[in-house]
Amino acid sequence: MATFLYRVGGFAYRRRLLVIGLWVGLLLAALAGTTLAQPFQKDFSLPGSASQQASDLMDQKFPAQRDIDEMAQAKVVLKAPDGATLDRPETVAAVDRLVGELRGLPHVQGQAVVNPLTSPAGAMSVSKDRTIAYLDVNYDQKFVDVSKDQIDALESVMAGARDGGLTVEGTGTLYNGQTPQQGPSEAIGFAVALVVMVIAFASVVAATLPIITALFGVGISIALITGATSLVDMDSSALMLSSMLGIAVSIDYSLFIVSRYRNELRVTDDRAHATGRAVGTAGSSVVFAGLTVVIALVGLTVVGIPMISVMGLTAALAVVMAVLAAVTLLPAFLGLFGHRTFAGRINRLRQGDEPDTAPTNGLRWAELIAAHPIPAIIAVVLALGVIALPTTKLQLGMDVAATGDQKNAVKLLDQGFGEGLTGPLIVVADGAGSSAAPAGYKALADQIRALPDVQMVTPPQLNPDGTGALISVIPASGPSSPQTQALVDSIRGLEQGITDATGVTFGVTGQTAILSDLSESMTEALVPYLALVVGLAFLVLTLVFRSLLVPLTATLGFVLSIGATFGATVAVFQEGWFGLVSDPGPIISFLPIFLIGIVFGLAMDYQVFLVTRMREKFVTGDTDRTATEAVITGFQRSARVVTCAAIIMISVFAAFILSPDSVAKSMGFALAVAVVFDAFVVRMVFIPAVMSLLGERAWYLPRWLDRLLPDVDVEGDKLRSADDTDAREQVPA
Repeated sequence: MATFLYRVGGFAYRRRLLVIGLWVGLLLAALAGTTLAQPFQKDFSLPGSASQQASDLMDQKFPAQRDIDEMAQAKVVLKAPDGATLDRPETVAAVDRLVGELRGLPHVQGQAVVNPLTSPAGAMSVSKDRTIAYLDVNYDQKFVDVSKDQIDALESVMAGARDGGLTVEGTGTLYNGQTPQQGPSEAIGFAVALVVMVIAFASVVAATLPIITALFGVGISIALITGATSLVDMDSSALMLSSMLGIAVSIDYSLFIVSRYRNELRVTDDRAHATGRAVGTAGSSVVFAGLTVVIALVGLTVVGIPMISVMGLTAALAVVMAVLAAVTLLPAFLGLFGHRTFAGRINRLRQGDEPDTAPTNGLRWAELIAAHPIPAIIAVVLALGVIALPTTKLQLGMDVAATGDQKNAVKLLDQGFGEGLTGPLIVVADGAGSSAAPAGYKALADQIRALPDVQMVTPPQLNPDGTGALISVIPASGPSSPQTQALVDSIRGLEQGITDATGVTFGVTGQTAILSDLSESMTEALVPYLALVVGLAFLVLTLVFRSLLVPLTATLGFVLSIGATFGATVAVFQEGWFGLVSDPGPIISFLPIFLIGIVFGLAMDYQVFLVTRMREKFVTGDTDRTATEAVITGFQRSARVVTCAAIIMISVFAAFILSPDSVAKSMGFALAVAVVFDAFVVRMVFIPAVMSLLGERAWYLPRWLDRLLPDVDVEGDKLRSADDTDAREQVPA
């Protein structure tokens, strides 16, 4: 591996203009593909689930319903000023003006918009205390065809109504087809990364190279994902996750190679040779670190949920592009800048060229941990264990509104009409095999109405031939609440009795039921997913480190960091600790499985980058070098760059907390604290302590297994054993 990557790095350095040209061409081609992009769509389908079967039955019995579900509609929610009702004459007049303006919007079915304060048809749209009401605004086009200008027009009308003293908010499928707006998150991540790398390299030019490389990798992956919407239904969360992960790993991987390149320049003046060695050694770590992340992400396909599979595959694409850019495009830039790579030096900052004997902070820390390994291990286990305690209260759910503005509307609806209004259940009945279908439909509605936590049940709506019926059920509790999930199970529990008595069969669907099945399915998939990912990653790490105990300790460290991550996320986003979240609630249902996959991949990243330097020192063959000394020296050489990489990754993830999207906000927080726990606590304290405690035993590998495993040469032993002349001859001219 090291020799092959040495050749790749040397070729890219010498043929820099060709390599850079190829990457520019790939970027332009990917951007051209975005012209075919379709709107992002939420796809919560779950093949084989009870809710999906009911949805398929609804398509069969009510084929027009699918078109109705795909039509754009909005709920414009109104709230009277504090201490007043909506019935004041000036408020009624203001709502009349609002209705008139809404009717005048393009593609709005004007006659369907009525003033609920004066029209009997809208009486059910006013709260009992007459302080909150909503207007249904239906469009004559599908939400995927709604333009940004139409959204802006609606927002402008609502803003005008606010000037009259009303609180006016909007929600609905109208917003579902919009491309997610890129906020300041990406820019903040890149800005912080630049500052950190300026400090790390004490050079403005060197600090910009990982940024430029990352822009290519992230830009191409995001463009490819956006263009792929013409082929695959894709949730906007896939783009968010790929952007978040792509930025973080792209910068980190390039940072490791540039850092190793600077180190190689201490022993050779041949920059092409130094580039090849940097890509051959640090690049090997990058390849295997990226491979563990890709394994974790591709492994999400075992869950069997299309949305999760697409998100995992698109995020894996971003990681693959990051690895390719780091080992090919970055060395080309090193060749392009040549001796100017470390120009623009900042003299007051540490240059990073100190010898191994220099008394750095990394050396002092490693010596402290190696001298007291048992107290360090106990402290880490106790601290992360305490932080993980809130995990026992974990509740899974799904926000019906993704953005802050829509959440405001949902809160008003919950306040005025109960939390269940925004998460109705759809009961689809099949009476084709019944001789008393109408009676069966009515009996079903009556029995549902008698169940606990039911706010309202509509009369059965029959299809033209009477072989099917739709019944809408408004729960008393919110879509993500345990009570509503229990209600879904209770309704399904009625089927056997109804079928035995009347011959009518039925199923429960709707977004709430689908999300309930989604959460259950992901919970069931956690164990096989963990087994697959951890098993494959264990094999990869065994290849890299040629040890059984090192991969085992890496996995144990991951368990500690993921437990603390879950605990911190539950405490802040579900329990509302510290007041950091204004609307705490259940954790997004797919967040845990994604956290497990991504955090495992990132944890192995730091394990590879940190421990390969330890192994590199251990296998040099120095008879006077003990295993503990190898841990100390390896830690000293890698601690600074790993610290910088971790700070960059934390900053990139934390910046997404500023996003209005609830998924991005919670994912950004969880990944940021995960890197804090894993990089700074597990990898910088727990791992060196365990490695020091184990000594030479850490590198034990049975001889029979050693013979079976291929030698991937991550540490670059073959490069070290070859003389410089032979090594240079391996680089294509």
